[in-house]
Parts: sequence; structure tokens; C-alpha cells
Amino acid sequence: MDLLLEKPIESLNKELTFTITGSKSESNRLLILQALYPELEIHNLSNSDDTVHMQEALMSQKNHVNIGHAGTAMRFLTAYYSSIEGIVTITGSQRMQQRPIAVLVEALKSIGAKIEYLNEEGYPPLQIEGGHINATTVKLDASISSQYITALMLIAPSLKNGLKIELAGKLTSRPYIEMTVGYLRSLGVTVNWSKQDTAIQKDKQVLSEVIQIKPLDTIIHKSLTVESDWSSAGYWYSWVALQEIGYKLTLQYYFKESVQGDSKLQEYYEAFGVQTTFVNEQLVLTKISDKLAQRVVINLVNEPDQAQTIFATCLALGINAHLTGLHTLRIKETDRIAALKDVGSRFRESVIQTTQDTITLTCVPLAPHDKPVVINTFDDHRMAMAFAPLACRTSLLIKDAGVVTKSYPQFWDDLKRVNVNITEI
Repeated sequence: MDLLLEKPIESLNKELTFTITGSKSESNRLLILQALYPELEIHNLSNSDDTVHMQEALMSQKNHVNIGHAGTAMRFLTAYYSSIEGIVTITGSQRMQQRPIAVLVEALKSIGAKIEYLNEEGYPPLQIEGGHINATTVKLDASISSQYITALMLIAPSLKNGLKIELAGKLTSRPYIEMTVGYLRSLGVTVNWSKQDTAIQKDKQVLSEVIQIKPLDTIIHKSLTVESDWSSAGYWYSWVALQEIGYKLTLQYYFKESVQGDSKLQEYYEAFGVQTTFVNEQLVLTKISDKLAQRVVINLVNEPDQAQTIFATCLALGINAHLTGLHTLRIKETDRIAALKDVGSRFRESVIQTTQDTITLTCVPLAPHDKPVVINTFDDHRMAMAFAPLACRTSLLIKDAGVVTKSYPQFWDDLKRVNVNITEI
């Protein structure tokens, strides 16, 4: 499905209220914990594809599981199936079979898990014979993906002797680990997280942090509510940033004391003239200034999912940007750094420079376009939604627009509510 997005031909609806689905990051963590501790009740689960795939896999009685594009599900379920009795084959989409998982698999195998690669070494699909984890200490590189660490943390309380996780190197996406720790502790799990500087002689790395998780038989709290998704809120921060002073938008079910790392959006979008206020459990976004920074420098090592949205905002506003900490973007649904350079160059004759973990944007004036700007999504939901707010500047043709169901199924319906004219091509 391709969609043509055209600039609103009537005045923008002001002071709308949207309800965004629950966070898939929170939902997927809680679903694994619920599978291990069935007494747990979960409210406001995400309706994203990733979470649906996770639920279907956990409820399936089959020994062959396909999780499509759901990277979180692939990682969390690999650890989960390793921790329980049974033999399961887990696979995914063609892109999923190109996304590396060796770091997690080798960590699990080091503590007794029996896992085989069915095609290419280091990549899904996997055959897992569960129930063989017996060691109590695991070591892995902390700099590659926080999801590998979280996958181990989630199963740790169900292991007979718990698990000590030794992390070498600089931890990436720290807020996601903090989210996992918070949920474990809320269920009564004892989690000790400490820093150490002991050199590992074997590989010359530095053992920088240790997470010790003790076993738990039964949970204390039985009911938890998922906060709405801050990652998805980013698209509306961007939309508000592109409007006139006084424009206001309200998002439901957001907490001032959030466990989601992307709540850092509040701070980042001050540079784009957006003010954030909380009214009960509502997030109110208001455009308060058009005196904007000429250049922003942001390290997104803890919020990498916001890179595309912030890049697109800067592109639309003509703000130069240097975004760093993006090394995980190369192994997402697509190579997001390469995708941003490709699509971004279609809006301005701007200079876009990239490295393995950075992207630098130097803007020139936005030229009028006779034809809609084509947004190739590369099977990546965030490419579609990050660039969609630019429809208030110029017409867009979003290729394969259905990819948004991965995290925000009602996104196009919500965009219509702000009077963007959307036509299926």
C-alpha cells in the first residue's frame, strides 16, 4: 500500500487529543514475565505487530514460530525458549534472517543452552532445545544491543540459581536496561546492579558493570499498566514543531515519571520550540517559539529510535544537526543511517555526511517540489512515520505505508485528524 500525503487544504485542527497504543518495549517485557509468572495481569498492552507476534508465539502450541519483522520478539523469545523445556524452531522475515543474533546465542550457549543455527552462522532461524541452562554467570559485550542484555535479565529470576550478568564495554541504550530492572523489582525480584573496573585478561576488555539477579518463585504484585509509547509520541513532537506558535496537541496516558528512555523527547524538542506539560496522565505539547537553534548536537546512544524523527524535524525546519551514538541503527529493520541519507537528500540539496555511528546534516533552503517527494520505507515503520509530518511542508508519497502496523497501527488515521489529505495509490 502506497499513500499520497498532501498539505492540509483547510485550517489545522487545534487542541486535538490522541490515544497512542501502549509501549511495545514495556509490553514485550511484561509478556515474557507473564509467561514465566502467569499470575501477572497486564493492562493497556500495545496493539503493535511486534507485540501481537510476541503474544501469538507465547500462546502457540506449535514447535515452529515465525515472528516476522519483530526484532524484540526474536531476541526475548530466544532466551525464553532456552529457559523452558521443549524444542522450538524460531524464524522471521527475510530481513530478520539478516539481523545478527550471535552475541545473544553465544552468551546463552555459554551457560548451557542448546541452540543451533539452521542456515547462516550467527543469524536466524534457530533451533532451540530448552531447559538446559545450568551455569550462573554469563559475560557479554554491553555495547551492541540492550535487547540482548534484557533477554537474559527477563529469564534470570526463573532460573534455579538466578544469574550474574557481567557486561564488558560501554553500555548502550541504558534506559531500556533501567526499564527492565524497574519491572523486575516491581515484581519482587532482587536485582543488584554495580559498576566494576576489573580487567578481563583474556580479551583485554574492561568489565564495566555487573547485574546480579536472584531467583524468584512467586511474584508479589499481580497487576501492571503499560504506559503509552514515547517512541510514537516523537512523531507528534515533530508535527507540533512544524506548526505556528500556539498550536497544541494532547496525548493520553503518559506519566511524568516515565520508565521509557524516549521521554527525553521533552528536553530535545525544546530546541524546536515545543513545550511539554503534564495534566494528570495527559501529555500536552505546545508550540511556544519560532526562535530556533541554528544547529543541534545530540547524542542519541540512549534513544536511538528517535534519530529518524529528529533528523526529519531538522530537515523540515532547516536546522543543521549532528547526531551521534547511532551504531545500533545499522542493524535495525534496515540500515537506518543509509536510509536517512538516501531519503533526506530528496528534500534539500543539503550536505548529509555519515559514519558508522553518526549523521551530520547541513541544510540549504527548502526548494519547492513539483511532484511529491518519494519516501522509501525499506520495510521500516519509523522511516514512514518520521517523515510523515513533513506533509505540512510538501506532498509526500509514502511507499509501503502499511509498515506502520509494526508499532503504531492507527498512525494514518491519526494523521488524517490533523487534516492531512491521505489518498491510497
